Amino acid sequence: MRASLDTNVIIHFYKAGLQNILFEFFDEGVFIYEQIRNVELENHGQDVITQVDSDIASGRIELYTNQKLRDLQVYKVFENNVTENRNLYGTGDLGEVYAISLAQTLGAYSLVTDDTKQGGPYMSLLQFEDDIMPFTFADVLILRYLIGAVDENQTVKDFNLINNSSDLNWSLRSQVKKFIKRFIKDTYRSEDSEWIRKLSEAYNFSIKAKLTALSKLL
Repeated sequence: MRASLDTNVIIHFYKAGLQNILFEFFDEGVFIYEQIRNVELENHGQDVITQVDSDIASGRIELYTNQKLRDLQVYKVFENNVTENRNLYGTGDLGEVYAISLAQTLGAYSLVTDDTKQGGPYMSLLQFEDDIMPFTFADVLILRYLIGAVDENQTVKDFNLINNSSDLNWSLRSQVKKFIKRFIKDTYRSEDSEWIRKLSEAYNFSIKAKLTALSKLL
């Protein structure tokens, strides 16, 4: 999968020193729009920006500038997406607007954002008929566990490290419940339950057994 990254999730993974999870899980690449680097991270992520720049320079993160979008002949599409998303989400956080607009423009399947407020991109995308699938950092950790990349103990450890490093005050128990609601019990979109079913077949795991084992640690 490929993923467009919002500012908050970049900061959260990098502050915990767990940014490699993003590159390993989204093995087809991760990318950001230049405004996220030049404005959002300058304003909110000074403690991680040097590391982010290093990963951009090495090609681990692909940085999309306006000129690059023009060269790809998709700048007008991106511009239209930005306009539509600003109308949907307002102007409070342009980072999330640019992140989702870039994902839509490039045909990426995933948006990674930790902004889960009502009316924000995560919750809204679950209710729109859109090809973009939103994930929080907790979703990424749970999915990485489900496919067998790590065990439940490492998942709890990594969650606590990200949660504590950024003072998020999230609960993994609560995030697992939300994950079950979204993908299994009370899905917003039928596509999500079908997606997780295909994932379980591809990686040969029992969703119920894996989530039960994880829940026992919480």
